[in-house]
Amino acid sequence: MIASVLVANRGEIACRVVRTCRDLGIRTVAVHSDADGNALHVRVADTAVRLPGTAPADTYLRGDLIVKAALAAGADAVHPGYGFLSENAGFARAVRDAGLVWIGPPPEAIEAMASKTRAKELMGIEPLREVTEADLPVLVKAAAGGGGRGMRVVRRLADLDAERAAARAEAASAFGDGEVFVEPYVQDGRHVEVQVLADTHGTVWTLGTRDCSLQRRHQKVIEEAPAPGLAPALTDELHALAVRAARAVGYVGAGTVEFLVAGDRAHFLEMNTRLQVEHPVTEAVFGIDLVAEQIRVAEGHALAADPPPAHGHAVEARLYAEDPARDWAPQTGRLHRLCVPGAVRLDTGYTDGDDIGVHYDPLLAKAVAHAPTRAEAVRTLASALERAVVHGPVTNRDLLVRSLRHREFAEGRMDTSFYDRHLTALTEPAPDPYAPLAAALADAHGRSRFGGWRNLPSGPQVKRYALAGEEHEVRYRHTRDGLAADGVRVVHADAGLVVLEVDGVRRRYEIGRYGDRVYAGTTALTALPRFPEPAAQHAPGSLLAPMPGTVVRVADGLAEGAAVRAGEPLLWLEAMKMQHRITAPVTGTLDALHVAPGQQVEVGALLAVVEAHPTP
Repeated sequence: MIASVLVANRGEIACRVVRTCRDLGIRTVAVHSDADGNALHVRVADTAVRLPGTAPADTYLRGDLIVKAALAAGADAVHPGYGFLSENAGFARAVRDAGLVWIGPPPEAIEAMASKTRAKELMGIEPLREVTEADLPVLVKAAAGGGGRGMRVVRRLADLDAERAAARAEAASAFGDGEVFVEPYVQDGRHVEVQVLADTHGTVWTLGTRDCSLQRRHQKVIEEAPAPGLAPALTDELHALAVRAARAVGYVGAGTVEFLVAGDRAHFLEMNTRLQVEHPVTEAVFGIDLVAEQIRVAEGHALAADPPPAHGHAVEARLYAEDPARDWAPQTGRLHRLCVPGAVRLDTGYTDGDDIGVHYDPLLAKAVAHAPTRAEAVRTLASALERAVVHGPVTNRDLLVRSLRHREFAEGRMDTSFYDRHLTALTEPAPDPYAPLAAALADAHGRSRFGGWRNLPSGPQVKRYALAGEEHEVRYRHTRDGLAADGVRVVHADAGLVVLEVDGVRRRYEIGRYGDRVYAGTTALTALPRFPEPAAQHAPGSLLAPMPGTVVRVADGLAEGAAVRAGEPLLWLEAMKMQHRITAPVTGTLDALHVAPGQQVEVGALLAVVEAHPTP
């Protein structure tokens, strides 16, 4: 019997594994980088071991340090979570060679399937060796790992080499393996996967299907089980292919076989030899704990002959610290408050007051709703996210709510190009026009109202806020009866709650205040000073860092005085395990280059200046 498990991961998945271990009476050991010294997964584990450094390559990707940590802490098993070393056969062998139990598939199965090139060969599928115009569009893809990292769609042959190099760099940073391959890109397909669970006694379960078609940058955003609208024959085919893949490599434990579905055809993508981020929707539908099953299988227990029956429908949404309207730019800062109400499951690696840094994935939490029908599950999840309190960095919460309520999604007609078609409309600002007034009234509560009796009414008070990129000025007055504003009845106003009545309809705003950042209900505002300071001036053509991160690459041969074309990549920033291209805003000359590879920059830092060529 396993008595103590080291979780070789961080964040939400580490917390989730710890939770199940506690339910089973198993002690837990966390590992952490210097950046994660006070992270939630460290606080909830029974003990923790430091991995010196902050970069994944120095910490969570150091299998040798993690094995030493497990032995030092007295663990007798290792659970890899997902990402990092979860699909690294060498790490699995090192764990076993150290006399520890590996809660995962055999290293040989990982080797066969963790490399997507070898997995395709095993399933009789050859990657593209030579790419021609007739093959376009194609997908450059990392052979190891997943999560959308190291993936690039190429629509022009001239871009292939550059995109291949970018994918290699991103894959090497995220997984420690820069191998990439090229395959046909299935346009407008659905991303459908099958959860498998196998024991050491020859039993292989297929636990239904999941649809993961709503993706950004090839990373999933909303997932559900079962996949809606699949013909029974196609579902049976997917299950059969998943069992075939598992048996072909002698699979043991939890894994996922992924497909692209176009029409009634299924195209094998890969087998992920680990737990998936979206596993909670399968747990909800089948009423099981997949982590607990992983542990039991690792202990040698046999599965029942058949899996439990499925019930209802489940939908999961990933809450990211990112700005979808700004090319999904990751966000950092203090998470002041996170609360998702309603009948939903919330898996998270953060609590109120935690800091979101630049070193790791920007996933804040996963919210999961389960109901008898798909429509009920979608409605429950959308409502819970709409009412969620998320005070801190910008998130994709509003996008999630709008996506869940979009007609295509509601009708189950989504595909992997959903955000290509609808992102602009889904991120269109829709500010609450009364939120600034609510913030101002809350701020005014308790302030001095009168300096003595007077017959003349007091003049209006003025407050200014930034909202959705625009400045909003609000006016209110102190009266004998309290605070007042034109056209609005102030029902209640104090520092924490404002209730307004507009045209007979009451609007309730709970207030949160953190420095100059104010939240009125779910609306985030920035309080502007009464006398604004002069804005910093930048030369035309200045390129500013859209996020904090590390400069990982500068275009080959780029130097001051070089000619550049509009849209040409000049340098690459890495933030939260993703690389972001910084391109020339205009055609002209590189007038200044202020950064070099390896340099860390803050948001708004001046990276380079491009002087535009004069128009003839």
